[in-house]
Parts: sequence; C-alpha cells; structure tokens
Amino acid sequence: MPHALQPQLDALLDQMITQQRAKVLRIARELNPSITPDDVLNPHDFPELDADSRYNFEDGILSGYISAQMALRAEFKRLEDEA
Repeated sequence: MPHALQPQLDALLDQMITQQRAKVLRIARELNPSITPDDVLNPHDFPELDADSRYNFEDGILSGYISAQMALRAEFKRLEDEA
C-alpha cells in the first residue's frame, strides 16, 4: 500500500525539478544564447558553461533534487514491497 504522502512529495519534487531546470537553462542561455535544453545535459561540451561557477552551482542543485526524488521513489517502493 503506498504511503499517503507519496503523491504529494513526488509532485512537489517534480515542481522543484521543473523550476530548477528552467533556471539552469536560463543561466546557460545568458552564457550562450544558442544553448538548447539537451545541451545542458552535457555542459562539458560548452567551455562557457563548464567554467561558470553560478551555472555549476545551480546545475548541482538540480542534480540534488533529482537524486532526492529517485531516493524517495526507491524507498516508497521498498516499503510497498514489504507490505
């Protein structure tokens, strides 16, 4: 049986991830206006992104949100499997 908070937590993390992806893309486009959403998945291909501390900081936050969402999903799945 799923935990009662699972849908709310997943939706909250989805919203946070969506907002952070938009922020990362906006910063990337300040550095290089031709950057696409796919380009930010490989920032090392773009020296201006790779060298920018602000970009790297915000991209790290995005990675943390995604990791937290994956961890929560795995934990809820584990709890569900145990029930």
